[in-house]
Amino acid sequence: MRKYIYFTVFVSGMTTLAAEFSASRLLGNVFGTSNLVWAAIIGLILIYLTLGYFIGGRWADRSPYPKTMYSILAWGAFTLGIVPYIARPVLQAAAAAFDGLQVGILLGSFVAVLVLFSVPVTLLGMISPFAIRLSLQDANRAGNVSGNIYAISTLGSFLGTYLAVLALIPTIGTTRTFLVFSVSLLCVALAGLGMSAGRKILLPYLLMAAILAGVAFLAGRNGIKKTSGQIFETESAYNYIQVLEVDGYRYLRLNEGQGIHSIYHPETLDYGGPWQQFLVGPFFYQDRQTADVRRIAILGLAAGTTARQAAAVFPDVIIDGFEIDPKIEKVGRQYFDMNLPNLNVIVQDGRWGLAHSRQKYDLVGVDAYRPPYIPWHMTTQEFFQIVADHLTEQGVLVINVGSAHGDRRLIDGLATTIGTVFPSVYVVDIPGTFNSMIYATRLPTDAANLDENLLALSRHGDASPLLLASISLARANLQPLPSLGLRQYTRVFSDDLAPIEWITNDMILNFVLHGEVETLH
Repeated sequence: MRKYIYFTVFVSGMTTLAAEFSASRLLGNVFGTSNLVWAAIIGLILIYLTLGYFIGGRWADRSPYPKTMYSILAWGAFTLGIVPYIARPVLQAAAAAFDGLQVGILLGSFVAVLVLFSVPVTLLGMISPFAIRLSLQDANRAGNVSGNIYAISTLGSFLGTYLAVLALIPTIGTTRTFLVFSVSLLCVALAGLGMSAGRKILLPYLLMAAILAGVAFLAGRNGIKKTSGQIFETESAYNYIQVLEVDGYRYLRLNEGQGIHSIYHPETLDYGGPWQQFLVGPFFYQDRQTADVRRIAILGLAAGTTARQAAAVFPDVIIDGFEIDPKIEKVGRQYFDMNLPNLNVIVQDGRWGLAHSRQKYDLVGVDAYRPPYIPWHMTTQEFFQIVADHLTEQGVLVINVGSAHGDRRLIDGLATTIGTVFPSVYVVDIPGTFNSMIYATRLPTDAANLDENLLALSRHGDASPLLLASISLARANLQPLPSLGLRQYTRVFSDDLAPIEWITNDMILNFVLHGEVETLH
């Protein structure tokens, strides 16, 4: 029986960590995956486990029988399996509330879903103390037995982490991942009950399996969200991915949906917003023509909006698009016509991919920032040096960065950091959005070059109207840099210290409290 108890501990540990990561995805689909959300999930899961250890230790001393432990395990497995189905209507209401930023409903929904995990996680936390009590036959071996139990449980947790994140959630979805681990754990519990108390005791517990099967069947393949205009949704190892279609325009939204990551319409390339403003970058240099831009890199390709615009503006340009999520690439090809012959899609982290690229680029566009999803390793002095090393002599860095209501700390911090690597830095606010573009040139330049290039391109006659409009918008919305000078204004972000989370956490809170929301346009 001891070997089976060890196996039970392994599966229980596997399920506990799988449940934690699945909970993060369940909530992340609606509330996002900022470290605030992660902190709430991890903190409460630890509290529930602590409660389980405490209660389990006392209960094990009062009822040191395998039957008791496996009964608790069965209830833990069952309650875990029904959590996503109970949570679904709450989450769907929260998703609708998030679109309008109804703060009261959001907070209530967030708390309600987290509370749902209190019962199954607490019950799972009770298993390790029970296993130690049941396996301990000689007090002189207490350290050895408890060490084995915790080692086996931790090994199971390791496996559960990777099974959930890398295998199950991207292939069968969050809800079914809960179901797989729940049913597996329930089978372990039922087998343990049968071995320890006989088969007759199993009949009431078999009802749990029947209820889980019934709930899964009745729930079917209902979507995670019911957003108006939704035509597709899926999950990957990185994101919840949603495609909307409104008035002929398609929009790519990720996770909680606050922000549009790509847009597509078959009859136009002029979408406003930040995408086309990347095209302006090369024209901070004097006497630049569209034919001078031969190769560009886009870090954060998404579904390819900027790539399609660049292909229309720069003749014969080669585009290397770095996108970390392979499912987003598939969505881009299927729903956003991301099938350009001159586009090389590279499924890699943008910093790693650029650092290992042998190419030199006339333009490197970074479109991987979206508060609260700021990849800190792409905000540092070391990262911007990598970019500079992969630019041609007249190359330019362009970054799309979001801000909150009246809060420019992130923009100023990035401009300060970039200014330690690049000699000329410019900031352009995009009207009607929370986006700003930061431009940085490898050689010293002057903003007046925009006017000269705009005039020359207009006279030439064959320049894209999209490019002309983008340059005009950039010139009209150029912002002054911090008056104290870039290097004195704020901290320089480095690989050793980049306090992005502190800034974005405060931005998130201000964003919610102001009730701001970016709408489809």
